[in-house]
Amino acid sequence: MAKARKPVRDPFEINGVPVKAGERRLINLSIPDLYMHTSLTIPVQVIHGKKDGPKLFVCAAIHGDEINGVEIIRRLMKVRAVGRLKGTLIAVPVVNVYGFIDKSRYLPDRRDLNRSFPGSESGSLAARLSHVFLQEIASRSTHGIDLHTAAVHRDNLPQIRAQLDDDVTLQMARAFSAPIILNTPILEGSLRHALEKMDISVIVYEAGEALRFNEVSIRAGVKGIVSVMREIGMLPRLKSPKQSIAPIIARSSTWVRAPQSGILRSLIPLGKIVEKNQVMGVVADPFGQKEEEVIATTSGMVVGRTNIPLVNEGEALFHIARLRESDDAGDRMEMFQQEMDPDTDRKPPSEPPIV
Repeated sequence: MAKARKPVRDPFEINGVPVKAGERRLINLSIPDLYMHTSLTIPVQVIHGKKDGPKLFVCAAIHGDEINGVEIIRRLMKVRAVGRLKGTLIAVPVVNVYGFIDKSRYLPDRRDLNRSFPGSESGSLAARLSHVFLQEIASRSTHGIDLHTAAVHRDNLPQIRAQLDDDVTLQMARAFSAPIILNTPILEGSLRHALEKMDISVIVYEAGEALRFNEVSIRAGVKGIVSVMREIGMLPRLKSPKQSIAPIIARSSTWVRAPQSGILRSLIPLGKIVEKNQVMGVVADPFGQKEEEVIATTSGMVVGRTNIPLVNEGEALFHIARLRESDDAGDRMEMFQQEMDPDTDRKPPSEPPIV
């Protein structure tokens, strides 16, 4: 007697295009044209596994100049294990196509796409783009990873930002194994805010700076996404996993601001542990006749900083995550740097690192 065939998963559909079980497909999601009557689309790659499982979207460049995530997704789609996943992976390397073309954080109307969700079919350009992305991609998922960098002339230590009151979100955040997790409030109009109302768990990976590739941030991003996919059951767990670096959880953070206008001489790198009242830098006029120290307002780890030395009074200079006294943050950062630094590779990488 012939064995009964196992039922095949239903196709996964985006924009009316079906993706069959076991199929990988590139779909172009239509968005409003440029004013030159040039058609634009959001490129979306879908891998629809043969077996049931979570539906994970991974997206980048919601801010069009934040390009680290674009390279992370390119490398992710070349990971062999991803082709044998359970569930569905929806990869969107460039959400804000308009900003990406212009090398700009914003849309042509100067709106911030990540303050425009859930959007609408008949609103502004930002509202229409956010509506398309939310309805066709994000809302069809069970989990999400949103890839970001710092703004222009700023740099972020690789970190996860999430609302940690949700157990599934906390599970994903820990699995990513970034050096630090920041428990951050959900801002109205953000993608996270829209998906929270749909009970879809999302984490944000912040690393590097706008318009620049950073190899350590990219490697950590690819590794982190694959780790999350293993944690939520999309990929098999490793039989002999390497000892992962337990991330530090910071429940709050603060910015240290410029005490006066002038030229900043920064003394503290990213990832450095600072004590309250420690000197982090000096702001001086061009002749050095008037100098003022930049003083840490709290103890913690530097997770973000400005890269441009020309500052105005009150400008945010250093982002400090507050830590518990028991956190061995320095040791964990050293382990992270050794693991991700391309100069410490013991075997040739699958592709040459970006330098």
